Amino acid sequence: HRRHLAVEVMRHHGQQRTAERGAHHRQLFRQRIFQFDCLPGIILGILEADGTTRIVSYGSAGPEAWPLGPESTFELGSINKTFTGTLLALMVANGEVALDDPVGKYLPDHVSVPSLGDREITLLDLATHSSGLPSTPDNHRPVDPENPWAHYTVEMLYAFLSGYELERSPGEEAEYSNIGVGLLGHALARAAGRSYRDLLRERILEPLGMVSTGYTLEGPKAEWTAQGHAAGGVIPFWTSTEAIDGAGGLRSNVEDMLRYLRANVGPPKTDLERAMATAHRVQREFVRGFDIGLTWSIYYHDGRSFVEHGGLTGGFSSFMGFDPMNRIGFVLLTNTGRFDDDIGRDFLHFGLPLNIPEVEVNEKVLASYAGEYAYRDDRSVFIRLEDDGYLTAQTPGNARVRLFAESETVFYARRHPWRIAFDVSEGGEATGLSSTYLGTTHSGPKVSDQTPSARVVAGNAEAR
Repeated sequence: HRRHLAVEVMRHHGQQRTAERGAHHRQLFRQRIFQFDCLPGIILGILEADGTTRIVSYGSAGPEAWPLGPESTFELGSINKTFTGTLLALMVANGEVALDDPVGKYLPDHVSVPSLGDREITLLDLATHSSGLPSTPDNHRPVDPENPWAHYTVEMLYAFLSGYELERSPGEEAEYSNIGVGLLGHALARAAGRSYRDLLRERILEPLGMVSTGYTLEGPKAEWTAQGHAAGGVIPFWTSTEAIDGAGGLRSNVEDMLRYLRANVGPPKTDLERAMATAHRVQREFVRGFDIGLTWSIYYHDGRSFVEHGGLTGGFSSFMGFDPMNRIGFVLLTNTGRFDDDIGRDFLHFGLPLNIPEVEVNEKVLASYAGEYAYRDDRSVFIRLEDDGYLTAQTPGNARVRLFAESETVFYARRHPWRIAFDVSEGGEATGLSSTYLGTTHSGPKVSDQTPSARVVAGNAEAR
């Protein structure tokens, strides 16, 4: 029977640490949904440094959908583009195409691809969002605004190319382009003599065993499709056409996406995995703080490099990222059209095993810490004792973060490099705290035993 309920799923390999971290993430999801009241469901798939995986989910797949779980299918949005970048790397390795090939080489003779001077748009330009093409073609006028790409045909793509004038030379500047990667996927398909969907299935999906990934999921798999949401309501699915398949339209579940993640992160052993590693290599500077490979974004933090890509459709948000050096990564799938929390990235930054002991603290002691602390002149931190018997910390405009006890008075967060040490009077009352984040410490007094609603703090209302 179909049911509308929250389903919490966690798969692991029996390690106590994994179980605790899974419970920790479910609490984060529950708090995230409560605070912002806009997220029907969320699934996080994590690849640990030791090669194990775990899946945590919380929420609903929709009022008329099967319960949320590892088999629930989501729209991937622009994560689709990373498959196109991998196909490009694979076909270059096979000698079928070259990065510096003009895209016009793989299009019909009657199509005139825009150029500037003698500089033509190459496959590499398309894969690095530096072709000079806009994100959306100027002849894109959706028949159905709630399914904007459903009627954009290859003929319309050809007409756009033949009539468009570049404002700058290809390769000169980065500008994210959906139609550019759609064009890349179409050109690769023509070079291979296959449709893009067949090319993707034969060269990536089937070799990786991604049986629940595709554009049109038929039969039992279709029943697992989550319903997309925006502004509190269910909205229609997005579909794609041959002209845009390389940029978006794929649907998948967390189990398949963990297979894709593992193939991207592990040491390459097959031609496909070697192509994936090639797609991660920096090709050009992208935007401030980011470089770009073959569709993958690369950024840097604390001496480490990270590879990532996000996706967004009308009713779904997705994100995938990994640290290739430490071989950890995550896949985040949600059935809401806008999700901007940093849970996934936090895991990458601070998700390596922590050699910090966790001690038990009496709940009466924890309760004495609850309240508002003016730890900076212009900012408070709010400490709560949650119903489940642990502390959380929250600053205005941000989600709550669970605290773990290092000692009776010192606590740390696993999501962030954040430590909080409470000042306690001789009578055992909390009088203030010191907050240390990324090496910077701020201290201040306790100003109230009360805290406003978490939603108020998250919205930055009436909170200092």
